[in-house]
Amino acid sequence: MTLVPLTQAVVLAAGLGTRLRPITDTMPKPLVPVAGKPMIDYGLDALADAGVTRAVVNVHHFADRMEAHLSAYPRLDILISDERAALMNSGGGLKKGLALLDPGIVYVMNADLFWIGETPGAPTNLQKLAGFFDPERMDMALLCVPLDRTTGHNGKKDFQLDADGRLSRYVDGDNPVVYAGAIVLHSSLLEDAPDDAFNLNIYFDRAIARGRLFGLVMDGEWITVGTPQALPEAEAVIARHSEKV
Repeated sequence: MTLVPLTQAVVLAAGLGTRLRPITDTMPKPLVPVAGKPMIDYGLDALADAGVTRAVVNVHHFADRMEAHLSAYPRLDILISDERAALMNSGGGLKKGLALLDPGIVYVMNADLFWIGETPGAPTNLQKLAGFFDPERMDMALLCVPLDRTTGHNGKKDFQLDADGRLSRYVDGDNPVVYAGAIVLHSSLLEDAPDDAFNLNIYFDRAIARGRLFGLVMDGEWITVGTPQALPEAEAVIARHSEKV
């Protein structure tokens, strides 16, 4: 596996976080603190640790607060993709964000999903995903996680991971995985995409149909905080890992 240093990323952070109400009635979901750290900073730190220097972050809900936080984040040059006027959904938000970056291979991250407990001294999950991505064979490489290493997840099995690394929508099979919220792709993949709102799942399904959606199983524990009830569980997992370090 060749480790390819990727320096650009798009972080999808414009959602309303409705399931996390009432917390998100007063703040954007990416700024909700988890173990004393804004949720988005886990992902931003992971990108910086992987060698990213520039990231686009889209904003909508409490956009001014998002911009203020991001302008003070020290480890990345952050560009804002402004969705105050209209939410673009995952696909539309990604296409709009990519337009602010140089063409090429990039990371795509969800702002509200993150992981802890990577192996110290080893390549990070994002670095391994970049090394795994082969644009000749793949439209996208997705970071994935087995159900037994998830916290806060609803139990849904997103994909079946085949022995050759290909992903298909989970129907049955012995290797179900959850999409962990990180992608490596070439920006040209979305050149033909519409300019209005659309869901990135369209591109997942196109890639599956062509046999070009691949997955890599991540190291560590994956955390999602979708509801207020999920916060204590997430913080307990983080505390347990902190005790081990």
